[in-house]
Amino acid sequence: MAAKKKGEPEMKRVLFGRSSNNLTMGIVGLPNVGKSTLFNILTKLSVAAENYPFCTIEPNEARVNVPDERFEWLCEHFKPASRVPAALSITDIAGLIRGASKGEGLGNAFLSHIRAVDGIFHVIRVFDDEDVTHVEGALDPIRDLQIINEELALKDIEMVEKRRDTLEKELTHKKDKRKQEELDTVKKVEAHLKEGKQVRFGDWKAIDMDNINALSLLTAKPVVYLINMSEKDYFRKANKFLPKVKAWVDANGAEPMVPFSGAIESKILAMAPEELNAFAEANGQKTLTSSIPKIIKTGYHSLELVHFFTSGTDEVKCWTLRKGTKAPQAAGTIHTDFEKGFVCAEVMKFDEYKELGSESAARAAGKYKQEGKNYEVLDGDMIFFKANTVGLKK
Repeated sequence: MAAKKKGEPEMKRVLFGRSSNNLTMGIVGLPNVGKSTLFNILTKLSVAAENYPFCTIEPNEARVNVPDERFEWLCEHFKPASRVPAALSITDIAGLIRGASKGEGLGNAFLSHIRAVDGIFHVIRVFDDEDVTHVEGALDPIRDLQIINEELALKDIEMVEKRRDTLEKELTHKKDKRKQEELDTVKKVEAHLKEGKQVRFGDWKAIDMDNINALSLLTAKPVVYLINMSEKDYFRKANKFLPKVKAWVDANGAEPMVPFSGAIESKILAMAPEELNAFAEANGQKTLTSSIPKIIKTGYHSLELVHFFTSGTDEVKCWTLRKGTKAPQAAGTIHTDFEKGFVCAEVMKFDEYKELGSESAARAAGKYKQEGKNYEVLDGDMIFFKANTVGLKK
């Protein structure tokens, strides 16, 4: 990339999705693949998870803490009166079936629930269980992946076709530069989708991204693939479908893929420590490590979310931002007046602070830095903001 010339305006960086630091992941998949089981584990809440295709009719929502060893270290270091970790909102969405884009199986309602979230945990079943029926009759993870992807794409095509028709009619009566730009984007998106491609994998300009974000398209949302395995397969780290699923994911955007076992995670949640140790030993394991922290963190970062820390004996807190947020807007997450009256951000890197052990040592080592309004806040920054709020209108 060529260096920006002096005086040249900074190029706008646009991310898919809402411009917000309060974003939501939705748990999506066919019926009976383990979605509600996962949600129960993630949130330690009891929601309907019976063996019936449409048992989850209304979406269930919860917020879970985002695991972060840096946050835990800061809390241990400062021993604050208040601890506020980063959090991620998660919605359990009822199972989609083939034909959902045409309304099959309450599909339109469920697809609207997906439209309301910002990213997708796509749960894939690779376990055999005669007691848990499969809506398609037989286990075939690749077919299941394709069903969900096709249903989301078909709904997107329906939406962009309607938007294209509306814009063309409006432009027939009155020329409008902004609407013409939107129409150009919509036509490109329509062609992209009809080529069998997901919107998030297109090569889009900033103006296209703005227009796409306004449409809230389903295939523009980031996806994390969660592969639900049996206890036996998870312990032996093998399953006949895994190589095929991995190849499919790699060929379709290479987004994150996290294997887990809902059955094991349920036991980790329910068992006492001595029971867990016995269960692990009986299955040839020294210890049992939950996959849930990795699932939560992967979902959080798939939404382009990061967080900075404010820390002291009163409080250690994570403040969530979207990647690329500048210092004044980061200050505004604490209080809007801090953004309006922003003076500077005093920044330490967590790793450097941990190594040096104190703010005074960081200052002495030249690791305590003042940053201005163009500073892009990075994940794990420890920040103290200075702002002049005198005379600001309330």
